[in-house]
Amino acid sequence: MSCILRADIIRKIISKQRKKPSLNGRWDGMISLNHMKKLSKTRGPASTSARQGGFTLIEILVVIGIIAILAAIVIIAINPAKQFAQARNTQRQAGVNSILNAIGQRMADNKGRFDGSFTIGTSTPVTYDCSVLPTSLTPISTVEGTNAGELGCLVPTYISALPTDPAWALGTNTLYEVVVGKDCAGADNPGRVTVNAPLADNETTIPGTPAVCVTR
Repeated sequence: MSCILRADIIRKIISKQRKKPSLNGRWDGMISLNHMKKLSKTRGPASTSARQGGFTLIEILVVIGIIAILAAIVIIAINPAKQFAQARNTQRQAGVNSILNAIGQRMADNKGRFDGSFTIGTSTPVTYDCSVLPTSLTPISTVEGTNAGELGCLVPTYISALPTDPAWALGTNTLYEVVVGKDCAGADNPGRVTVNAPLADNETTIPGTPAVCVTR
């Protein structure tokens, strides 16, 4: 009888051990679960990684379009053609005033007359001949001579160099004009000298760029 009881007890113990999960089995399950999670992360959708790495073609085209629109707005607001025209006319205004200043100083030294000769220097004197100022608008030349509009006699005594139009100058022609006895409108104005920048008239097609002409 005791042997039978012992055998029953042994069988119960063995059956309990079989039902009880092993520690190694539990760890194996956890390891395999973690492994699956890692695989799911590393093997995510290709489209997600691609979007994280750059922009799509549509996005790039949209950005380019926005930049082009902004650039057009800025160019229209700045109006570079007008800015350049105003800069040229500013230089023309300075040139016209410089020529008039030199003519005025020459006339002041010559008792109100522009034409005539004058000599500069004592050891090596140099004589300059000034022509008569024209009574109609005449191109100003850098040549020293007796022809109307030749104002080379002013250099270097009264001005270091005769200014030329900022657009372009042809040879000795400064592309400025001079007249005596007339104002900028062409009306008679005895004793007055007018210097005009005729190329500034081409700029008047752009708003804000008036003609350049001064009478003294």
